[in-house]
Amino acid sequence: MTMNALPAMSDTSTPSIAVAFGGGGARGLAHIHVIEVLDELGLKPVAVSGASIGAIMGAGLAAGMSGREIREFTVETLGNSGLVLAKLWSIRPNTMRETLGGFRLGQFNLERVLKAFLPDRIPADFDELVLPLIIAATDYYGQCEALIESGPLRKAIAASAALPALFMPVRIDGRVLIDGGVFNPIPYEPLMDKADIVIGVDVVGAPEGDGTHVPNRLDSLFGASQLMMQANVALKLKIAPPHIFLRPPVNRFRVLDFLKVGEVLDATASVRDELKRELDRAFEAHAKA
Repeated sequence: MTMNALPAMSDTSTPSIAVAFGGGGARGLAHIHVIEVLDELGLKPVAVSGASIGAIMGAGLAAGMSGREIREFTVETLGNSGLVLAKLWSIRPNTMRETLGGFRLGQFNLERVLKAFLPDRIPADFDELVLPLIIAATDYYGQCEALIESGPLRKAIAASAALPALFMPVRIDGRVLIDGGVFNPIPYEPLMDKADIVIGVDVVGAPEGDGTHVPNRLDSLFGASQLMMQANVALKLKIAPPHIFLRPPVNRFRVLDFLKVGEVLDATASVRDELKRELDRAFEAHAKA
């Protein structure tokens, strides 16, 4: 069965789909392709999950935004360096106390950043979403995953994307939370009992180079984090993989390469055809089951 032969969504035999968007900073801009393909095929997920940048993209989808709307907003915002600087300037510290106490490395307030950069379509609370959304964060002292499905949405996104050494941890319900990718880079497990076909999208990436140069301190920090998360992902895939697992080619990009939004989207466009092929295979398998 080819993708053109996929049953209409009104067909009760159509398998349900859920999507887990992984963490990876700017590399997660590749998630836009996945959302656009689902739109193109008329496939509406029954549930969405995300960690870090995946929580942001997942929130846009769960809020009812189309892939095209997410792309246009992202390119318009991040593709304009002047607009990015203006937004960053708008959230600058207002006092010397804030400058010294709140804007040191590792102490940037991500909630303020998100308030400036997230589209207005993303609501204040989970209850206002049109699709169920699960946001994965890491409970720093609890040493475990924290799944957030209700309450203030932007605070949950901030917790999930609070990259250590760059952003302040976020407190929710008495817990100190940091980047969800630390504990679970692609949180597809909570979706496995919610849909017939679960798609997991890995944008963690890995250090890339010719093997001859020594990385600088910052690259070493982020590269080591990538290696640890990839070890986690490899173990997850051995134990219980999702029905579809995608890994867009994102290695060449750094975690903070958001201003390269056009380059990221161009370099990862191949994931579109890959997703269509994998959906075709998954639908055929479901039909035979």
